[in-house]
Amino acid sequence: MTADEAASEPPGDKDVSWRELAVARSLDSARTRAENRVQRFMAAATELINAGDRRDFTVQEVVERSGQSLRSFYQHFDGKHELLLALFEESVAGTAEHLREKVEEERGPLDRLHRFVVEYYQICNRPTGKGEQARKGAPPVVTDFVQQLLTDRPKEAARAFAPLVAIFRELLDDALAAGEVRAGLSGRASGMMLEAIMFNAFSSTIVGASSGDDRGGAEELWDLILHGIAPRPAAQAGPGRAEGR
Repeated sequence: MTADEAASEPPGDKDVSWRELAVARSLDSARTRAENRVQRFMAAATELINAGDRRDFTVQEVVERSGQSLRSFYQHFDGKHELLLALFEESVAGTAEHLREKVEEERGPLDRLHRFVVEYYQICNRPTGKGEQARKGAPPVVTDFVQQLLTDRPKEAARAFAPLVAIFRELLDDALAAGEVRAGLSGRASGMMLEAIMFNAFSSTIVGASSGDDRGGAEELWDLILHGIAPRPAAQAGPGRAEGR
């Protein structure tokens, strides 16, 4: 796809990330230089977010901090919304990579599924923009943007979350093949479980839950996902493998 074609096509019509789209829009024939320019804009935006935990930064502030031109910014991004999308997609990719590493430490399919739920809950419950966590979870400002994105532009949100959805479905399929979870779970069910992990962590204050007890909240959610709310048979009521590691 040429730069002119990329610029003329609506973003939603192409199965590419916003970062790739931004690079493709470059009028510069050198892709490496375009990548570097996009990275500098994204790094500048991240610095502005981390400095004040704010989403009201302007494109001009990003341009000035990056040391590049306004014209260059609009060669790569259609506006601030696309820049935030690119930042979020990169955050999701980092989270997916981190979760992949963690679940591979477990041996059994149910153990890997459990590890995913607990680790992802903890990431969602402690979003920051600094240090190691910055590579695993979106900072609060971007998280706030994502909640708006889910409501206003669900197709863009679905594309951004694709790496996480792919890992979770793979883990669920493995557990299903091993007979560890009940048959008949659809793709919609996996989506609902992912949403439960995300939004339970984000909205823990609704029920007065302490954000300091990440592990406890994650284990309670895992138990609810695995067993639901129906009463368990007496033989299954005690602690067992399915209730945690």
